[in-house]
Amino acid sequence: MHFPWTEELALSSFKEACGTWEEDYDSLVTPLIEDEQPSYILYRLDSKNTSGYEWLLISWSPDNSAVRQKMLYASTKATLKQEFGSGQIKEELHATTPDDVTLSGFRRHKRAAGAPAPLTSAEEELAELRRSEVGVGVSIDSRQTLSGVAFPLTDNAWKAIEGLAAQKYDYVQLRIDLNEEKIHLADAGNVSIDKLSQKIPLDCARYHLYNFKHTHEGDYLETVVFIYSMPGYSCSIKERMLYSSCKAPLLDSIETQIGLPIIKKLEIDCGEELTEAFLQDEIHPKKNLHRPKFAKPKGPPNRGAKRLTRPQESTGNV
Repeated sequence: MHFPWTEELALSSFKEACGTWEEDYDSLVTPLIEDEQPSYILYRLDSKNTSGYEWLLISWSPDNSAVRQKMLYASTKATLKQEFGSGQIKEELHATTPDDVTLSGFRRHKRAAGAPAPLTSAEEELAELRRSEVGVGVSIDSRQTLSGVAFPLTDNAWKAIEGLAAQKYDYVQLRIDLNEEKIHLADAGNVSIDKLSQKIPLDCARYHLYNFKHTHEGDYLETVVFIYSMPGYSCSIKERMLYSSCKAPLLDSIETQIGLPIIKKLEIDCGEELTEAFLQDEIHPKKNLHRPKFAKPKGPPNRGAKRLTRPQESTGNV
């Protein structure tokens, strides 16, 4: 079907069925398309519903056709479906190249339409985590909390955090064992701020606790900072998901059970960020002391000069 110059739908061609719809498809449909000329093609399928045979509606709109014609056909499609009977149209295909109109092109369209929608990064990580539960036996549901997944701390990890709270250490690094489902101690000791960046692994995620000793406005301060390092997508989806999910329960255990207050929580992807100036800015953000004064709004434009009125003197007799 196409539009003649009077801009009404008109039948331009009609073919009888010979075999099944798949057998007849390429021989009947592909000869109907014209270069630079949009059209509608209604192709009868072999399936039926309560209204009779079901149909495939092909909207042929080549890329090199005039913009006006494309707009005209796009705006008329709903009317065509209503007049023909939308209940009888089972499938729809929008084609812009001759290959789209072929039977193989229609099958590609069907496969694409039936494929699941693309996942977001969070959905992809969750799906990968669920798949991995079967392989390694990660029973997430049994230890799931309102804010994440609670993996237990090993004795060594627990003692190291207590050592930091008692000022025995100023640095503790923790790692998750994905198979044991536990949080282990990776490193503990005393680290100066200029060496802290060297403690951040480049190929795996880690949790870090650091007692940042510094001065601010003349006062000596010791501030415990929690750092979650994740070096981008060099880690597996499962590792990223578990470190992200275990963070909140771990922080809750450190603060409520061990009693170590954490003043600042940071997330980084590389150790280069961890400088003294960076930590200072994060813990003591600079205040903006230069606040702009309120500007009095201007009056309406073109209101003219003010007018002075005088009372007129009475010239008549009372």
